[in-house]
Amino acid sequence: MSLDEKLFQFIKDAKDWERMATSVSGVFLLKLPSYKVRSASVAIEINPVDASGSATKKRGVVIRSASELNEINHLLTNPKLAELARNIDIVNPKRPGSTGNSDVFEI
Repeated sequence: MSLDEKLFQFIKDAKDWERMATSVSGVFLLKLPSYKVRSASVAIEINPVDASGSATKKRGVVIRSASELNEINHLLTNPKLAELARNIDIVNPKRPGSTGNSDVFEI
């Protein structure tokens, strides 16, 4: 079965808003329901995963088309965004228990 056929099958069989993991960690398929004149469709959801492979956020970044992915790529590669994220790390309070190694029992 081709990728196109698998995607058509997902649109047909999946429930509205159903999320399906892909072979790429953190990349999911998401079935968008039909709405008014728009037919049901498939989107890509980018959502970081934990050690068990489960999504860490309720909803990740939803990508509906190749042009939308290109725009997001352009935004994410902007050096000012990386600088902003580093500054946010500096000013935000540290999260309790975030030592970097969860396998260590700390006393």
